[in-house]
Amino acid sequence: MLPFEPFSGETAVLVVHHLNESRSQRILWLLEELGVPYEIAFHQRDAETRLAPPELVAIHPLGKSPVIVDDGQTVIESGAIIDYIIRRHGGGRLAPDPASPDYDVYQQWLHYAEGSAMLPLMLLMYVMRLGEAGAPLHPRIESEVANHMAYVEGALTGRDYLLGDQLSGADIQMSFVPEVLKAFGKLADYPNMAAWIDRLHARPAWQAALAKSGPYALGA
Repeated sequence: MLPFEPFSGETAVLVVHHLNESRSQRILWLLEELGVPYEIAFHQRDAETRLAPPELVAIHPLGKSPVIVDDGQTVIESGAIIDYIIRRHGGGRLAPDPASPDYDVYQQWLHYAEGSAMLPLMLLMYVMRLGEAGAPLHPRIESEVANHMAYVEGALTGRDYLLGDQLSGADIQMSFVPEVLKAFGKLADYPNMAAWIDRLHARPAWQAALAKSGPYALGA
């Protein structure tokens, strides 16, 4: 049985399988920005391992979040989900015209977030758990973190959002990066990124998603 109850007698709406303190928070935010009706299927991390519960495997074999189910179709991976929702439900909002040069930049950010930017941050998280055994790896990982965060910092110079003066799906996809950076106590070194995530978190749609999801400590 799924951990949610669909609205009885109504047309099925998009369902977000949401894991607390995870990347799925940005999917809720995206749906609020677009005003798309959705339901949340709540999943809780194991208190000791911090892993997702086995119930998510029933939704998708990888057992990861976010996962959405929309009109019988299951979609995984944050970037793919953001792209899917904007294409299917955005009505031209939150993405540039596909024929414009900005669209190529937008697509790069969608892939860069998890393909490059998050990798050194995830390595840092895992290596920190090794204590002294991980110490030899720290210089290389810290160097990669600094390299990627400096790149994002530079991209935000003189602009409110990654593509200029308008929010896009690229900002939503990339928002997890400064949130994790802040959790590591490193965001203060990047004032453009710090101002950017504060700007994103001040948006009414972000606040609405937070009210529905419950506590979210990353970037708080």
